[in-house]
Parts: sequence; structure tokens; C-alpha cells
Amino acid sequence: MQSINPNPTVTLTQKHQTPNPYEAKFGYSRAIRKGPLIFVSGTTSILPATGKVACPDSAYEQTRVIFEEIFRAVKALGGRGSDVVRVRMFVTRDQDTGDVGRGMKEAFAGLLLEGDGVLTQAGVGGVKEVAEPAATMIVGARFVDPDMKVEIEADAVVL
Repeated sequence: MQSINPNPTVTLTQKHQTPNPYEAKFGYSRAIRKGPLIFVSGTTSILPATGKVACPDSAYEQTRVIFEEIFRAVKALGGRGSDVVRVRMFVTRDQDTGDVGRGMKEAFAGLLLEGDGVLTQAGVGGVKEVAEPAATMIVGARFVDPDMKVEIEADAVVL
């Protein structure tokens, strides 16, 4: 949802919302943009159409679903996946950390900074730099649905 800014010296907040039932229930947006900054709320693999968790037996598959939703939210607010600069991953069990880390690495592996028009030193001479955001993973989280194994927040900077 884009707003008209009557005072261009004031930066408006843009909001992106999805049919996720928890957004309406708890009163928050999936993501917001303020100036060049995009903040994506904690995202799980819940399917808006059913309200059920996708892939309840696989932390890896949940991670893939989550990053797809995060990238959609960033794109809806004018960014790209490679604009994501920081992620925070919350995981319920120690044994799922490898699968969550692998899912994150794969999600960003196809996002080449050079391909998105960002000039970097690594992009000189045909070498392409893969987007690798700062990241934190915390284990031992509990979520509102016991089938949720992973929740991820993301921040992006659009330049």
C-alpha cells in the first residue's frame, strides 16, 4: 500500500500485508518500509489459504517457504532479495540448525549482487558476489503453533 506524501521532506511508512491470519489477529504488518529501510516481521511457513503450517516435518522446507515469503515482501516494497542485509532465525530444536542454515544459504545463492546492478570489488573481472547477509540463529524458541520449526525476520536496505 503506497501513500501520497504531501510533504516530501517527511519519509512515509509503506506497509505490506498478507492474508496470514496472525497479522489480522495480532495487528501487525508483514513488512514495512521507511525510507530505504525495509523490516520484515517474523515469518513462518504458515499457508494463508488454510492457516496451516507448510511442511510440518521439515525445518529445511519451512525455511525455503519462509525465504520465498520474505523475498515477496521485500519486492512488494520496492526492494530485491539481494537488498536483504540481515536475518534473524529462530529455531525450535538443535538438530534443525543445519537444515535451516542450508535453506538460508540456498535461498541467497541465486542472488548475485552484480546481477542486481550493485557494483562490488568482487564483481570486477567477471567474478560475481553472492548475497550473504549478516545472520543470527537462536535455538530454543517456542512458537504459537507447535508445527512451526522456524521463524525468520529480515532487514533490507534499498539504495
